[in-house]
Amino acid sequence: MSTSLVHAQESAKSFKVAERTFEVPESWTAETPSSRMRKAQFKNGKVEIVVFFFGAGSGGSAEANVNRWIGQFKEPKEELSAKVEKKKIKTATITTVSARGTYMSGSPFGQKTPMPNYAMRGAIIECEGGPIFIKMTGPTDDVTKSIPGFDKTIKSGL
Repeated sequence: MSTSLVHAQESAKSFKVAERTFEVPESWTAETPSSRMRKAQFKNGKVEIVVFFFGAGSGGSAEANVNRWIGQFKEPKEELSAKVEKKKIKTATITTVSARGTYMSGSPFGQKTPMPNYAMRGAIIECEGGPIFIKMTGPTDDVTKSIPGFDKTIKSGL
């Protein structure tokens, strides 16, 4: 683990991944990542925020990840009111996705726990060095309240 990431977990003010530094809201509490795939992990009340980075050419396309994230809900895609947006900011292309429904919590190949009335906000930042994946999940009302801070965090690293 890099020194800058260790510092990020101690201060909970920022994290660094792919040579980019992201500022996080004061309300986010840094946690030790629960798997080696996670580069940073935070809690904001009942909301979990996780950061993934696999390097250049790894992690899959933005479209594949959007579909996988939407597929983590029990309801069919058409019933989720999912919203996907793509925009270019500076030298990065950002794809954001939001969905609400019954989130199927759990590891990719493990048992899933249905979490009704949950929401997800994700961002895929396609940039030099490889894509950065940041995903926030939790109770719908809590995620909705956390979106401005999440979006500000994304923009801070661009």
